[in-house]
Amino acid sequence: PAFALHPPNNGARAAMEGFYWLLLLLAGGGAVSLDLSAPKGTVGMSKEFMAFRSNYLLVYSLMMAGDWLQGPYVYALYSHYGYGVGDIGKLFIAGFGASLLFGTVVGSLADKYGRKKAALLYCATYICSCITKHSPSYPVLMLGRFFGGIATSLLFSAFEAWVVAEHGKRNFPAEWLGGTFSKAVFFGNGLVAILSGLVANTLVYTAQQGPVAPFDAAIVVLAIGAAIIYYKWAENFGDVSEQNIAEQYKVAIGAIRSDRRVLLLGAIQSCFEGAMYTFVFLWTPALSPNDEDIPHGFIFAVMMACSMVGSALANKLMATQGRRVEAYMRTVMGVAALCLFVPVVTSSDGGKPGGNLPIGGKIKLMAFLCFECCVGIFWPSLMTLRSKYVPEDVRSTIINLFRVPLNLFVCVVLYNASIFPIAGMFMLTVVMMLVSWYCMTALEKITRTAADAQPENTTPSKGASRL
Repeated sequence: PAFALHPPNNGARAAMEGFYWLLLLLAGGGAVSLDLSAPKGTVGMSKEFMAFRSNYLLVYSLMMAGDWLQGPYVYALYSHYGYGVGDIGKLFIAGFGASLLFGTVVGSLADKYGRKKAALLYCATYICSCITKHSPSYPVLMLGRFFGGIATSLLFSAFEAWVVAEHGKRNFPAEWLGGTFSKAVFFGNGLVAILSGLVANTLVYTAQQGPVAPFDAAIVVLAIGAAIIYYKWAENFGDVSEQNIAEQYKVAIGAIRSDRRVLLLGAIQSCFEGAMYTFVFLWTPALSPNDEDIPHGFIFAVMMACSMVGSALANKLMATQGRRVEAYMRTVMGVAALCLFVPVVTSSDGGKPGGNLPIGGKIKLMAFLCFECCVGIFWPSLMTLRSKYVPEDVRSTIINLFRVPLNLFVCVVLYNASIFPIAGMFMLTVVMMLVSWYCMTALEKITRTAADAQPENTTPSKGASRL
């Protein structure tokens, strides 16, 4: 059957499309301008490193495209199949629950048996997840969320662990790593996400292929990425000892307990990402509480353009001499908390089924776009901090250990999605963001004191492993 959420074909729709195009052009233009004005970090970089970075950016962009093509239409697809907010919330819980239960296991396996194998496993599990979207059966969709949860854990640990280890193994300077992360977020979490949103919107609305079409496109992209990984990537490992998984956990937990910087960084990761993933579930119903007809793919593309602005800003901030990541991230987290507070105090009146965004909806959208800028700054900054402080031999294990509390938080919120109002759930994300701000403040104080005492060792592969 045809997709039910067709935008209205009238003058009001044309005016709103112009509004979205204006936002996209402003955000995209700002991102490009910031990126071009950033200090050029390629001076002195070897051809070997540039080839290495380009290969990683290509693969990471393909992996993110496989994820972003699905993003705007996960909620819409389930709604298309006739499921309500409560049932959809349980499907999301299945994904986060799978990540909660199996994320630490796959992270440890990646450290012990190889990050390249883990990257290939990501492709395989996400392809399986996409295939299940062809069925309206609730159990089949639940199985797809299970595969998707495992894939998510691998996406946000295995690829980062691989590039940090490979960077160190090839003896590239540590200061080049932050630029790689900024570019990865700029392209993978920004430009690719925009193109994915527009492609998804075209497949669903223009080509009239229905809401499952973006998931089929994701299968193709993931398969191409898997082929490049298989033929072009070298394998690298974290823990190469004879330790079993339980012993790896002991080493990882010991590193967390013995170094407060790692503990605080993990708490920041858990709280910020917990709020962010809850936002992913909430933004669609928050913008259309009265069943307003909104172009999910287009709005998603504008959000990702704002994420590009954030990543370009992060690149400039990290390249500024004397500016510490821990210091500017305190401000970013405070702004993010304010953005998430906007839907708590903004009225949802004025909208109507099938209509365009009312003034309250536009105010929320502006706040969401500002939040996405904060997210764009957060990702490369967090990756840079982890490369400095998280031990190399159990990097994937520790990253996924800190995904346990964030997945637990999101599961609790989504399980009660049909009980609590949208404003109440957004208030929870504000609290999580404030906790993240508090932890970053503590981390900034500790690291500033240490930096005043002696120069900081920033070698990612060796210095971090001695913490």
